[in-house]
Amino acid sequence: MAQAKKELSDAALQMIADRFKVLAEPMRLKILHTLWDGELTVGEIIAATTALQANVSKHLGILQQAGLVNRRRDGLNVYYRICDETVFALCEAVCASLHDRLAAQIGEITAAVPRRKRA
Repeated sequence: MAQAKKELSDAALQMIADRFKVLAEPMRLKILHTLWDGELTVGEIIAATTALQANVSKHLGILQQAGLVNRRRDGLNVYYRICDETVFALCEAVCASLHDRLAAQIGEITAAVPRRKRA
């Protein structure tokens, strides 16, 4: 059952579009996925994503500015964690939708492909 439609101002629509722009970059999604289980140092994020330090730092800055991650310093280490857990629900909804869509496409393809007779 669909939820009731909410009225949204132009400013609200712009904020929503900006959030989706932040999430439209595969490296930022990879970083968020890496942080799914909890806080990590920048070095651990670099190792998990196999990306260059400058690239990870740039994307962490964008994620922090968007309010999706927080950082804390402990001595020489900087730790990042997800601070807006709504991103989990959004990712799960998109993944479920894609899974259902791909399953339907696979079903269509296999139905259209003639089966070979076994000898």
